[in-house]
Amino acid sequence: MAGREDGTRQRDADTGGHAGWAQELLDHLRPAGRDVRRVVTWLAGAVDAEVGLRGGDGGLLAGTGIPLDEDLVADITAGRIASAALEDGGCHLRLVRVERVRPAPAAVLAVARAAPFDRRAADIVTHTAQVVELLLAGDESTAAGHRLRRATSDLRLAILQLLMVEDTVSARRVAAGLWPGLLDTDTACVYVVESSPEERDRLAEECLSATGERALVVRCPAVDGHVIVLTPRDATGDVLRSLVARFPGVFLGGSAQQSLARTATAYGQAVSALAVARFRPEKAAVYAERTRPERLMDPAVLRGWTARVLRPLDVLPHHTRAELLATTRLGLEFTAVNTAKVLGVSRNTVRARMDRVEGLLGTDFSDLTVRAAVHLALNAEAALSAHPGGHTGEASPAPLTELLTGPAMRTWARELLGRLDPDTRDLRRTLRTWIAVGGNAERAARRLGVHAQTVREHVRSSEPVLERELLAAGSDLYEVVLAHLAVGELDQPRLHGTKPGHPDSPVHE
Repeated sequence: MAGREDGTRQRDADTGGHAGWAQELLDHLRPAGRDVRRVVTWLAGAVDAEVGLRGGDGGLLAGTGIPLDEDLVADITAGRIASAALEDGGCHLRLVRVERVRPAPAAVLAVARAAPFDRRAADIVTHTAQVVELLLAGDESTAAGHRLRRATSDLRLAILQLLMVEDTVSARRVAAGLWPGLLDTDTACVYVVESSPEERDRLAEECLSATGERALVVRCPAVDGHVIVLTPRDATGDVLRSLVARFPGVFLGGSAQQSLARTATAYGQAVSALAVARFRPEKAAVYAERTRPERLMDPAVLRGWTARVLRPLDVLPHHTRAELLATTRLGLEFTAVNTAKVLGVSRNTVRARMDRVEGLLGTDFSDLTVRAAVHLALNAEAALSAHPGGHTGEASPAPLTELLTGPAMRTWARELLGRLDPDTRDLRRTLRTWIAVGGNAERAARRLGVHAQTVREHVRSSEPVLERELLAAGSDLYEVVLAHLAVGELDQPRLHGTKPGHPDSPVHE
């Protein structure tokens, strides 16, 4: 046994104790230990030296700064020599070239110590330089991967934002380079997948994998927990429903099939469906094709009224008009802040665009009846644009009241609002008053002589009865406003932007 131990000690001495330090160095290549700074610190302790890792630009990447001969460093980084060893005033110095992924220039590992470099110390420095090279390559590849994924993600968002403002030509052009054929379609659906903000990135990757890059997957810029998926393929809905079913706390809302130019409308529908999905056991819902007010109106009358309401915008260049209408359509559905995030502009830009539309139409968007009427006109205009065959015949001159008081509209409105009548709290009166004062609970409370919290509770209690979201301004609320107008429980909106003498002029209201 003694002889065997002596033999082992002799082999360790011959190899400079290679087995021990080599294993420690290899441990730094394990996934949990990959850190260049830790390796440099370990090297300093292993050879009892000061160690510094300098980048090709002279910056310190790790360790301590060691004064070096810059000409010698330049020779090493340029590749004229691979390493150097020298003694200067009792300080022994080793410099070793460390390759990096192009275009980054090579780095230099500098090791300075008081004792000369024996075989063991020299081997440790050489092998450590190789490990540092591997770690740097891994870091740079990882960083490059992150940059590529970020650039691709930004590009997807840019395409979505172009679609949101109806610039389908530019959106197709941008998408064609990376995702050929993705937008070679006239119609598409929008889905919104909701998770916690912490899970959103993982969920986005799952959506990308599940759709096989055949859909536009975007991390929503407005809501931290949302992933937006735009797809021309009907099968994507089933794929996303299967995905949602596998993850707790994840929900899915989908739109009806819409033209690409109506992506903003489809997005609003998906968000509306998402609110329903949260209360369903399958955690998914598609925008309900329930009876919409505009479907109950005479198409010719609706066409004529819409054209007249939006006529002041016809003097604008086509791109400017489309941009203003798309922004206003989203701005009437969501807050200015969220609209700005979705479109990739500032909230001041959103407000400026909406103020311009407000000025051109000569009306006041703080009035909920006005917002509902303009929302109706914008959606009708988008639907007519998607189906140009419907633009036949001369537009019929008629006021909004004629649109809202037809037999079908009145029947629909009475049935909808009548659902509130059985409640002894008189929800209908509270809701009517709340709408009349612009959706402001405090002002409604003063008018009704109750507490503001009571107003909010009444409005919130009306939501499941009407099957519509009311506190979050949007399509659901505007439908309820139109129902009140149809039965004569609210004053007609004053739309001043049309020509004097037409039926919507104030003198005719």
